[in-house]
Amino acid sequence: MIHKYQHGNIMLVLDVYSGAVHIVDSIVYDIIDSYKELSSEEIIFKLKDKYNKNEIAEAIKEIEILEKEGLLFTKDYYEDYTLDNRDTVIKALCIHIAHDCNIRCKYCFASQGDFQGARTLMSEEVGIKAIDFLLENSGNRKNLEIDFFGGEPLLNFEVVKKIVEYGRSKEKQNNKKFRFTLTTNGVMLNEQNIQYINKYIDNVVLSIDGRKKVNDNMRYTQNGDGTYDIIVPKIKKLIESRQEKNYYVRGTFTRDYLDFSQDVLHLADLGFKNTSIEPVVTDPQNLYSIREEDLPVIFDQYDILAEEYMSRYNENRFNFFHFQVDLNQGPCFAKRISGCGAGLEYLAITPEGDIFPCHQFVGQKEFLMGNLAESRFDKSIGISFSKAHVYNKSLCQQCWAKFYCSGGCHANAYHSNGDISQPYELGCKMEKKRIECSLGIQAKLFNGKDVK
Repeated sequence: MIHKYQHGNIMLVLDVYSGAVHIVDSIVYDIIDSYKELSSEEIIFKLKDKYNKNEIAEAIKEIEILEKEGLLFTKDYYEDYTLDNRDTVIKALCIHIAHDCNIRCKYCFASQGDFQGARTLMSEEVGIKAIDFLLENSGNRKNLEIDFFGGEPLLNFEVVKKIVEYGRSKEKQNNKKFRFTLTTNGVMLNEQNIQYINKYIDNVVLSIDGRKKVNDNMRYTQNGDGTYDIIVPKIKKLIESRQEKNYYVRGTFTRDYLDFSQDVLHLADLGFKNTSIEPVVTDPQNLYSIREEDLPVIFDQYDILAEEYMSRYNENRFNFFHFQVDLNQGPCFAKRISGCGAGLEYLAITPEGDIFPCHQFVGQKEFLMGNLAESRFDKSIGISFSKAHVYNKSLCQQCWAKFYCSGGCHANAYHSNGDISQPYELGCKMEKKRIECSLGIQAKLFNGKDVK
């Protein structure tokens, strides 16, 4: 399978099954479409009015060499493998430390923090059970992930610290290593918890949507005031003192402000170098939901970002999450075709100890997998997730981007189509544009082109 496209001033050809990305000239670009259907003589006749015959013949030979080397028109060697009903171990938990929040975000998928239920905080007892559950179900896997999520985790920060302490105390005897992540809106950050986070938390996700008018349009306090002026100084302080430890500032763009490239650049100019701005996924009836007619503007924004990414690469550099792509076909095959591992390797735990496939399924009873307090864990729901890989999704089977998006988000698929095996098509189109930009960037960097 081949995918070709133009990115700025370069022409690219992606060989899907080998993962090879080629920067080509216009002759090769024009030949590619006919190469497998026409003979060399027919291709030369077809293009003779546009190119010199000898140049066409030489280009055909170059394509033939790449094909023989397994870098073009590679066969699909993966389709006979199956991941259905595969035996997996749990490697990550999203611990909902607080089903409550101190701000009110208009687009919040968690019903502004309570996940359509009571506003509750996780107890230390449930948190310890979550650690024990992960240890018992992680098999021989050494590196384990714990994500503290909400609502707002800082509302229950003392329990966060107790869970971290307990996890660390269990590492050596179980031959495990925990990596802790915390997601926060930043409102409650202070000198004391910033010091703790930077010392003990391996990764921090900080929520901010970008420019003040954009952020405050969606993210406001319980009194209706915007949060931008509250959180920016606090996030700056945390990042400046974090040194080399991981962090991301993460935002959401909506139809209200489609010029989200300006928000990414605004965050970069504030000194927030690691950014992720995601398209909102919500009920199509909401006025701020992304629509099909918005895509041309959105695609232009990704192009703007890609160009700016390259121009800032050596100075004032920023890292945009969606432009980070591995040209070496990493990670492993199973990961590339099945994605995040929700329902199998990754689970969410509520304050009451209920178990769900991921944080975006929490509160939906049909996806309840068990409860820690009751020592109940039903793996049968995970079977449907094991089957929801790209070779079992009709839309994905013939899609050139399938090994990069891994079939997309299960939750987005379910919430848009009622079926985790039916991808969220609007999201697919945006994802493919992001991949085109990221492959173009990486191809340029690899070839040492256009880096100022």
